[in-house]
Amino acid sequence: MGKRSRARIVTMKDYHIDIFYSEEDEAYIADIPDLKYCSAIAQTPHQALHEVILAKTAWLEVATVENKTIPSNNHQIQDSRLKL
Repeated sequence: MGKRSRARIVTMKDYHIDIFYSEEDEAYIADIPDLKYCSAIAQTPHQALHEVILAKTAWLEVATVENKTIPSNNHQIQDSRLKL
């Protein structure tokens, strides 16, 4: 039998995500304000959203492993759709 890696279960909270176009970077930026330094850059808003969700997962996993406090969502989540 091969070695098995142990999976960590991380509770995913809903966080506000800002997505905007940066003229300076000539790309879309996705940012989660409640998670310090959690952002992503991509050529389309969809890609930026996908990348920041991956970054959020990694951010929360590291915080869990290091026994860091996971911030609560300080932004009101609205039922809105990303209009592209």
